[in-house]
Amino acid sequence: MTLDHKQQHLKTVRSVLSVAVSPIQYLVNLPVDMTRWFSEGLSSRQTLLEENTRLHAQQLLLQARVQKNTALEVENRRLRKLLGSSFKVADRVLIAELYAIDLDPYKHLVRINKGINEEVYVDQPVLDAYGVMGQVIEVNPIYSSARLITDPSHLIPVQVNRNSIRTIAVGTGNIHQLELPYLPNNADILPGDLLVTSGLGQIYPTGYPVAIVEKVIHNPGQPFATITARPTAHLNRSREILLVWSATLPPDEETAVDDEQEGTPQ
Repeated sequence: MTLDHKQQHLKTVRSVLSVAVSPIQYLVNLPVDMTRWFSEGLSSRQTLLEENTRLHAQQLLLQARVQKNTALEVENRRLRKLLGSSFKVADRVLIAELYAIDLDPYKHLVRINKGINEEVYVDQPVLDAYGVMGQVIEVNPIYSSARLITDPSHLIPVQVNRNSIRTIAVGTGNIHQLELPYLPNNADILPGDLLVTSGLGQIYPTGYPVAIVEKVIHNPGQPFATITARPTAHLNRSREILLVWSATLPPDEETAVDDEQEGTPQ
């Protein structure tokens, strides 16, 4: 050992012995290495499973948020159109929402989530971002009912925007169609003409779009032409609507104002 330490005479022998003993060292350390490898494998697998579960839950949450954001984006787009429409009218407006429809196929009635508490009144005009939808026919404290312009019992005074010819548009019971039954055969009206409210009848303010003329049939020997038009409002799709207060007060409020003026000393 002294000679080996001083002069390194047994270096080769030690190298040979190290090679011979290495398999024994490997076998001795094998249980410890296997235990460590197995523990690390289980730990890594458990970590991966937990991370996979967390990422899966996060993915579902993000997908739900994306779907909600998509719905909000569509709703935001509708509201922007609606607000854009409200900026074009000079009257006071209130955004409301449709939440029920009448299931009777012969009636085109809807229910609105605004009522007396928001100063909604009978005969108040109802619009969407594209045109006239109808008018309020019944009010309650928290909701109102409205009749659409396509209801068979609904009439709306209109005029041709191109030349101001006035007539009446009548509901047909078809959500996509109105009739103009009182125009003579020689009336200057053509397919594509825009019909707007005429302001007669003191319900609908002047100039709101109502329908586009689709068909004009002249009937020889008959006093009136057969004319049909398509409503500009999205009657079966719009969910957000506008309630309009025109510059003219509703009849009951006008009466109240007149009474106050008459009772005020001069």
